[in-house]
Amino acid sequence: MSTSGHLPDRPGSRSLDPHLGRYAARAEGMTASEVRALFAVASRPEVVSLAGGMPNLAALPLDFLSDQIASIVADEGLVALQYGSAHGVPLLREQICEVMALEGVTGHPDDLVVTVGSQMALDLVTRIFIDPGDIVLAEGPSYVGALGTFASYQADVRHVVMDEHGLVPEALRAALAAADQAGRRVKFLYTIPNFNNPAGVTLAVARRAEVLDICARHDVLVIEDNPYGLLGFDGQVYPALRSMDADNVIYLGSFSKTFASGLRVGWALAPHAVREKLVLAAESAALCPPTLNQLVVSRYLATHDWKGQIKSFQTMYRDRRDALLAGLAQYMPAGCTWTKPDGGFFVWLTVPEGVDTKAMQPRAVTARVAYVPGTGFYADGFGSRQMRLSFCYPPPERITEGVRRLAGVLAEELDLLRTFGPTASRSLSGPQTPTPDTA
Repeated sequence: MSTSGHLPDRPGSRSLDPHLGRYAARAEGMTASEVRALFAVASRPEVVSLAGGMPNLAALPLDFLSDQIASIVADEGLVALQYGSAHGVPLLREQICEVMALEGVTGHPDDLVVTVGSQMALDLVTRIFIDPGDIVLAEGPSYVGALGTFASYQADVRHVVMDEHGLVPEALRAALAAADQAGRRVKFLYTIPNFNNPAGVTLAVARRAEVLDICARHDVLVIEDNPYGLLGFDGQVYPALRSMDADNVIYLGSFSKTFASGLRVGWALAPHAVREKLVLAAESAALCPPTLNQLVVSRYLATHDWKGQIKSFQTMYRDRRDALLAGLAQYMPAGCTWTKPDGGFFVWLTVPEGVDTKAMQPRAVTARVAYVPGTGFYADGFGSRQMRLSFCYPPPERITEGVRRLAGVLAEELDLLRTFGPTASRSLSGPQTPTPDTA
């Protein structure tokens, strides 16, 4: 018996991970996302973060919310702090239907499942539809959180090309034809049609019915992820895909971008038979979503001018978008191109040939600016010349400074490429510790 006060060593305990032989095969696809890996650096005050998609909550009425939360606990505490239904609070489901109605969706509260953020809804949908090796089609680029979910369930992700008008219908047809020819079945198309994360582009209204028709003809389900749909900068609200085809579209929504991300309240609106499976999956995953958080959202929708609040968010994010686009136009070297979103949080930047944005990242961190390399938004290794820039959190003047710093790093990278070639430029990328902020 050991007398040292420590447990005796087990076989393999000195290896990097002694549990490697115990994990399920699906755990091999579980890796840290490009975004999460940047959190420690991007949160430093001296770094201008154009990386994370954190909503700016400064415009929220915090005093009002504090009073409402206190009232909920005082008046409904025995309900708010108790277990609830996996389906979600009935009143909140009715209110969510009112929110979706702004995009033309006529859903029934009984077909709606409240989840812990729309990320949980996406996980549940993937769980009930995907077997290992099943094909999932996703826009290229696509949301990194979705790609992580698909990988964890061992899906075979195939990307469909986008242009400035969103997903390209001909590319969708080609992807489906290739799968048919290989004798493979596509289970669903995952799409963020409005102000795509990360590309910032929106699926043209003229293409929406065509995309739905293509999927219906090939017996392919559509998963519509729409966290940004009400954050258009010109006041336009695009019709949801779900409003055009209620039978073949599962709609995922969230209050993370239009209210408070920390409450983690999202939802899935699904055809009735699918709803039953989602409720069972939700029960096994979390038993029930937090009742208190749901009641906070419900009280907010019932007592606050939430539509007016969304308009204030639209104005705030539009100003930040304008600052980012102006900075790119002023500072970026020749050969760079970028998207021009009319809503949402993100701009997709493409840099000149030869620059690897992931290899360049340590130099950017040294210059006290953070972005997300494009490779994190593809399942197949593409995106090395791209990066996602987020304009939602920093104030406009910080965004401008961040772009100036980034442009300087890129200009140095291009000089290195011209002088030494790509291999040498990567080896000279410099330390990863930011220097003190003097700007």
